[in-house]
Amino acid sequence: MTKVIFMGTPAFSVPILEGLLQQNYEIVAVVTQPDRAVGRKQKISFSPVKQYALQHDLSIYQPEKLGHSAELEQLISLQADLIITAAFGQFLPTKLLASAKIAAINVHGSLLPRNRGGAPVQRAIMNGDQTTGITIMYMAKKMDAGDIISQQEVAISATDTAGSLFDKLSQVGRDLLLKTLPDIIAGTNQRITQDESLVTFTPNIQPAEEKIDITKPALCINRQVRGLNPDPGAYLFLKGQRTKIYQTTMANLTTKLQPGQVVSKTKKQLGIATGDQQVLYLDQLQPAGKAVMPISAYLNGKGKDIQVGEQIIQ
Repeated sequence: MTKVIFMGTPAFSVPILEGLLQQNYEIVAVVTQPDRAVGRKQKISFSPVKQYALQHDLSIYQPEKLGHSAELEQLISLQADLIITAAFGQFLPTKLLASAKIAAINVHGSLLPRNRGGAPVQRAIMNGDQTTGITIMYMAKKMDAGDIISQQEVAISATDTAGSLFDKLSQVGRDLLLKTLPDIIAGTNQRITQDESLVTFTPNIQPAEEKIDITKPALCINRQVRGLNPDPGAYLFLKGQRTKIYQTTMANLTTKLQPGQVVSKTKKQLGIATGDQQVLYLDQLQPAGKAVMPISAYLNGKGKDIQVGEQIIQ
């Protein structure tokens, strides 16, 4: 039985780990990020990968940083055949990569060499890409720069969010990995060097990028909202209150009103002027301290006094 160290953290990683178990790979260790305190109450939260590993009695490692850690030496001592990573969230020390008897490989959420880095899915949507995909690749010291083993393209729909696209890619990643692994183990797989002239980068989302600039074009705002849904979420100040926006719709309307003014309002719809004189409907939002709600619930409550022409977003 092939011995595998699996390294992953978010929900994207879980179907891949599950697929390995179902195909009878021996998971000798699961490595995931440390538990974090989240929310206003700072409740300790386990990563989705840890939750799955606990349910299946797998050995779990959670180093704050792998380099020079006690966990690093323990992982090397396992003498795994394969190290498989899928959105783990840390760089792997060279000596850990070298400890894999067959290979250390990564399941990456883009068609490399395009979109290397920590936010390929979010930025594919935010940049308006029509396609993305999965790359199975050898791991190298330089981030996402290893040789390509296999790839599969995935279309991005006009309504995809980062959440829905992650779900698509995790299923494709699982299936492509399981299809590719026998050739990797047998040593018969292809190995394609990445063309450095085609490289693009997708750095992690920064806090400043979460704020919506209503003076930008409606299409850019819509892509920002979709790309940051569900996490961390895009936000704006709606009538002075910080409000996360989780869903918007492009309206087939133009207006002479200023960005942030109300163009239209019904019981179920709120249209806002944007920077290119287009109108954007706010469909789903979350006022600070409240649950996520449809715009109809907001307009029936805190937003019931909003008037057409009112400047509600600065």
